[in-house]
Amino acid sequence: MSLHCWLILVVFIAVTSAVDPGVKVKLTAKGLEYGRQLGMASIEQKLKAIKVPDISGKQKVSPIGKVKYSFSQLKIVKVGLPKSAVDLVPGTGVKLSIANAFISLHGNWRVKFLRIIKNRGSFDLNVNGLTIATSIAIKRDETGRPTVSVVSCAATVGSASIKFHGGASWLYNLFKKFINKALRNAMQKQICPLVADAVTDLNPQLKTLNVVAKVDKYAEIEYSMVSSPTVSQASIDLSLKGEFYNIGKHQEAPFSPTAFSLPPQNNNMLYIGMSAYSVNSAAFVYNKAGALSLYITDDMIPKSSPIRLNTRTFGTFIPQISKSFPGLMMKLLVKTEKTPVITFAPKAVTAQASCTVTAYAIQPNTALSPLFILNLETSVSGQLFVSGMRVAGAVSLNKMDLTLRTSYVGEFQVRSLNTILQMVLKVVVIPILNVQLAKGYPLPAIGKMKLVNTQLQVLKDYMLIGTDVQFTG
Repeated sequence: MSLHCWLILVVFIAVTSAVDPGVKVKLTAKGLEYGRQLGMASIEQKLKAIKVPDISGKQKVSPIGKVKYSFSQLKIVKVGLPKSAVDLVPGTGVKLSIANAFISLHGNWRVKFLRIIKNRGSFDLNVNGLTIATSIAIKRDETGRPTVSVVSCAATVGSASIKFHGGASWLYNLFKKFINKALRNAMQKQICPLVADAVTDLNPQLKTLNVVAKVDKYAEIEYSMVSSPTVSQASIDLSLKGEFYNIGKHQEAPFSPTAFSLPPQNNNMLYIGMSAYSVNSAAFVYNKAGALSLYITDDMIPKSSPIRLNTRTFGTFIPQISKSFPGLMMKLLVKTEKTPVITFAPKAVTAQASCTVTAYAIQPNTALSPLFILNLETSVSGQLFVSGMRVAGAVSLNKMDLTLRTSYVGEFQVRSLNTILQMVLKVVVIPILNVQLAKGYPLPAIGKMKLVNTQLQVLKDYMLIGTDVQFTG
């Protein structure tokens, strides 16, 4: 796991927060600490990449006079970062602090004095007490994606000790203090530009963040930033749009999110609150796309069931059907009349759907003869769970109510069909619906992110996902 992946997570959370969000996310101090642990190895590699330029010049050394010197092929051989911290900067972003760091270098030296005397050797330099303090601003670009930049950076070197090997090393010992300062300054100038480059290198990766995530052939969900982040001493809180759209056609839902606030929990690294508005916008999208309709035929009924979709079975309850359409198979069309409504209450998810059920007799030439149309009001209970990087669910039937809308076979008692329709819902419609719900819809994804120790609670008007995070590469 690289520092890049973790910073992308922080940035995504910080910038992805207009008014009325469908999704809220909170990154806690525990999440920041996990990121710090992951990031130090990456920073060490960056510091090892520091390129210290060759240094040359002249220095007057008593008693031999002017000495020409040069230091070349300087290479960093060891970096240590024993103390580091990542802190939130309210209203800005993130501050990265490193203290008591050390760097060891090896290089070659060359000297010329008294015009004709030359010598060379090697040296080892140990830089101690290195401190780095960097503030990183988190903003949004024109596409609603995050972007980062270094606001300030300060790097200081506490002390340096140098040891010369070979040749006239005694000469360098005469002006060691000057050499120490030259090498320290050369290194110190490299650190902040390197940190700024490392931060800037994140932006191409941030461009790949899945702020619009495809769900299936009908829908996608948008996770773009809708307002500026709220950065406090304890967490980064953000607001995401969290609205479903038909693919290729972003029509806003005819309703607005209900305001909600995340509870002050901090046991997990990450908290994601997904409002009922988000799932209701999904219902709006699928209903508008015509996806909430289903033709039911007899082959979809379990073979063990005594109830068949044919005019003989239905003729038992409505005699005119078997008289007018003897020996024919039937087909039912179950279709939503309007967008279903999903509600979240503590430990409870319910959905109300107003549907129609149209019954047809299938003629020998496959033509459909309408028999009747029923109004069907249903209520289902839902369960929600996290599967991988997706939120999924399942439903079960609570109750149903039938009334007659239109009959093409004369008057009949609708309640006589309750048993048949209830069976159709339980063994055909709901299992098919649950297959789709089990596929779920994607959460915001950043690199190879994995959720662990995940819990999901249903609260008033939203569900809360508390989770830790692992990066697998």
